Amino acid sequence: MEPQLKEREKNEEEVRELLELAERLEGLTRNVGMHAGGVLIAPGKLTDFCPLYVADASDAAVSQFDKDDVEAVGLVKFDFLGLTTLTILDWTLRYIKRLDPASTLALHELPLDDTATYSIFAGANTSAVFQFESRGMRDLLKRAKPDRFGDIVALVSLYRPGPMELIPDFCERKHGKRFSYPDPRVEGILAETYGIMVYQEQVMQMAQIIGGYSLGGADLLRARWARKSRRKWRSTATCSAPAPRRTDCRPQEPTRIFDLMEKFAGYGFNKSHARPTPWLPTRRRT
Repeated sequence: MEPQLKEREKNEEEVRELLELAERLEGLTRNVGMHAGGVLIAPGKLTDFCPLYVADASDAAVSQFDKDDVEAVGLVKFDFLGLTTLTILDWTLRYIKRLDPASTLALHELPLDDTATYSIFAGANTSAVFQFESRGMRDLLKRAKPDRFGDIVALVSLYRPGPMELIPDFCERKHGKRFSYPDPRVEGILAETYGIMVYQEQVMQMAQIIGGYSLGGADLLRARWARKSRRKWRSTATCSAPAPRRTDCRPQEPTRIFDLMEKFAGYGFNKSHARPTPWLPTRRRT
């Protein structure tokens, strides 16, 4: 498509030869990669669903399909990740127990409304706090001044490429700026994030209320949106056309709200993944 490149291909033999070689490589697999914590789960033998291979100097079988293709053939992919933070928390509990054998402290019993803890976050004194120790996140904490657990979860979700553009609006709304909801019926869904769509779960709930989707249909919408397939997203949005007759909604409203959801499609986050609630084993297994 570039005229200058076409001209050089026509007039220069070296460029013409280079482009001919490049065309042979175009579209070929460059290298093989593997997710360090990715695990495929199948109802039977993996070889019934996809081809496998074993990498050099390894005895681990790996699918030859990429992440999208393994899901397309019906397999489930989980990413199991380990965090040093969990080990540190476990050590902390053990040290406390050693200092005070009568202590019954358990992480899952810690209150989520502790004022002193939120003052630490609001002051950005979060060195060595998982996901809150970077300079950028600490600057965000000073601006947002979180005072409830929902704010902590939202900030984790917003501090990423894409949704970062919503951070100023989120902070202003939290500190008193007036705002309105896309539809009065979604106030209960968006109230915790001050009227801003932050989570995939919010989109699913809005699809149920505004578009008349079933739980399964809303999840299908979420899955297509999560893959950032705009064509599929638009075709799914079109399916909501009959919704006004089912949900007593003005004809133009679903389209307007779906446009907002489409804008959101580029940066939505899974709320359950954003909640910093680590699990710790109660006993060691051998």
